[in-house]
Amino acid sequence: MSDATGYKWRKASRSQGANNCAEVALSRSTKAIRDSKAPEAGHLTANTAQWSAFLNALKSGALDG
Repeated sequence: MSDATGYKWRKASRSQGANNCAEVALSRSTKAIRDSKAPEAGHLTANTAQWSAFLNALKSGALDG
């Protein structure tokens, strides 16, 4: 679904339509992420290198609290 930001947002297929997950929008040079419960609260953007580092940190467990 596109919105005023111009991004085409999508949720993980595993969310099964729930509104308690992150949504992402991906373009060639910019990646964006936002909270599906509060899309009006804004979003975070990252370039490709930053996005890759973020995903690697998630996969490695470096961000586990």
